[in-house]
Amino acid sequence: MLGMLTRVREVFGRMREFAYGRPEPPPQLRIGLALGGGFARGIAHVGVLRVLEQNNIPIHAIAGTSVGALIAAAYACGSPLAAMEEQAKATQFKDFARWTLSWLGLASNERLEHYLHRFCAANRFEEMKTPLAIVATDLGTGEPVHFTSGPLGPPLRASCAYPGLFLPVEHEGRVLVDGFVAEPVPVDAVRALGANYIIAVYLEPAQPGGKPKNVADIVSRSFSILLKRTHHSWRRHADVVIEPRVSKFDWDSFVQTPELIAAGEAAARAALPKIREALAVSPGVPPLARADA
Repeated sequence: MLGMLTRVREVFGRMREFAYGRPEPPPQLRIGLALGGGFARGIAHVGVLRVLEQNNIPIHAIAGTSVGALIAAAYACGSPLAAMEEQAKATQFKDFARWTLSWLGLASNERLEHYLHRFCAANRFEEMKTPLAIVATDLGTGEPVHFTSGPLGPPLRASCAYPGLFLPVEHEGRVLVDGFVAEPVPVDAVRALGANYIIAVYLEPAQPGGKPKNVADIVSRSFSILLKRTHHSWRRHADVVIEPRVSKFDWDSFVQTPELIAAGEAAARAALPKIREALAVSPGVPPLARADA
């Protein structure tokens, strides 16, 4: 009798498929991680990545703006998070910048290309283990520029060329500055890499307090105020927004690396239930932290 009932269900199931068509399976989830800018506060991204790795959340593509571009590039080429943390603790301004006399900025960030090689031996986007996009801003058009191929160094420097502090970077016929000006969190850039579920990481601007210490501090605070008052349209295109509580940290707080990483970890853990819910309904997502695309 039980066998007959099972057979009847199968027949009715096939009849239903014939009448209404076979239902389309949900698309396979391709998770993209979009890392925003924030100078030393970007060290919090390492904490976010650590929690995602510990919980087997796959990252199929990654994009970064400003310091987010540096962290994204290091991660995409396979750098261990522990090594990134140790390097962050030892970082000083002179490691990636050199003061200069120019009408266009106070410092050059040419050293940033060599700084990246402490994490990663790759020189081109095509050498990345995870698809990578780096975002800069075209001063001529005001539009974001997404770099996904070719040499890695110039786009990275451009993405980190904080206006007023660092000299603009000329590359491929464009004059480029920090990506945060046009795309504070590179949600569109990582979606263009094929991601259909976007985890965005937004770093709170520094909270102004006391007198500024130098010109760099004035520039940083000014843009933090501007960013707070800017409409963040990118939020509408992100599926999850992780917001580490880092506003109390200064732009050059490298010595506070452990606290910054802890802030990233706490914010990522709070977002885990929503991310797991999406993974639970998506077929065929491999439980790998650094997924092959």
